[in-house]
Amino acid sequence: MSEPRTLLAIDNVSKNFGRVRAVDGVSLDIRENEFFALLGPSGCGKTTLLRMLAGFETPSDGRILLDGKDIARTPPNKRPVNLMFQSYALFPHMSVRANVSYGLEMERLPAKEIRARVDAILATTELGPFADRKPEQLSGGQKQRVALARALVKRPRLLLLDEPLGALDKKLRGAMQLELKRLQHEVGITFVIVTHDQEESLVMADRMAVLKDGRLLQCDTPHAVYEHPADRFVADFIGVMNFVPGKAGRDGVVASNGTRIAGKVPDTLGSDTSAVASVRPERIRLFPSPETANRTTGTVEALAYQGLDLQLHIRTPLSPKPFLVRVTADAADRRPVSSGDEVELGWDAADVRIFKE
Repeated sequence: MSEPRTLLAIDNVSKNFGRVRAVDGVSLDIRENEFFALLGPSGCGKTTLLRMLAGFETPSDGRILLDGKDIARTPPNKRPVNLMFQSYALFPHMSVRANVSYGLEMERLPAKEIRARVDAILATTELGPFADRKPEQLSGGQKQRVALARALVKRPRLLLLDEPLGALDKKLRGAMQLELKRLQHEVGITFVIVTHDQEESLVMADRMAVLKDGRLLQCDTPHAVYEHPADRFVADFIGVMNFVPGKAGRDGVVASNGTRIAGKVPDTLGSDTSAVASVRPERIRLFPSPETANRTTGTVEALAYQGLDLQLHIRTPLSPKPFLVRVTADAADRRPVSSGDEVELGWDAADVRIFKE
């Protein structure tokens, strides 16, 4: 199977605001018809990078190639790119249909073509029954779909989304994540979304880029970033991770209390170097079998019932912070535990990731 064609190439792009370097030498290839996520904490440079893709900021250095053409200094209105803002920015006095058709009317397209394209996108976004309503008569999710329809109706090569689900409540946000993914697949347009929500990226993105302090730390599929983070920051930022500080050894990390945590040590870590061994909460088992590579005991400090699973906070001698352990509700019912219980924990060496401290 051939590799998907690159639509957008970000080539060593940097952006300075005075002495502040908001984006620092970022290079990325974004593929045609891909759902791509720019992820990172506040101030990491993701929104600045998005604004450079949209044309609202000009790179201090580097190139932005769309279909092989450098658009870094092309005005926003001359790019086949659309940006959907978090605020949606709908015209309150216009109907849904008028909001969606506005951009096409500004391009002075024939009325028949405008009608056909607007009808098609209203059907795709399931907004047909609301075409004559004003924004104030819509729910948050419906307003989000109107803003999306208005962006998609212009048929951009690239659609940029700046935290588009941030204003929605948790339940609606979950539904709209799947809706966005469905729409992106149906319309066949490359989506680039900026978010600080790790779960959002894991659910929607084909690939994600994790940024910190303007630099690119890792770019890969959600599964690869989650299971094989490039460094401690990525491991801690994506999902939940338990860390055991210590010293790197030949085949693991020796914790401060002398316990050896078995795992594959990166070649870049020399013996006796400060390091951390890490393991995801769902990889830890309560009451493990005797042959489990890594084992410790602890005291249950707190329990958090989360419906499908139970999250336990367990104090162990391995780390100053309690271990987080996630067990299924079914497993918790079969062998219940309570606060204050002494338990044994275990996890496999293959589930350990070791990083420089």
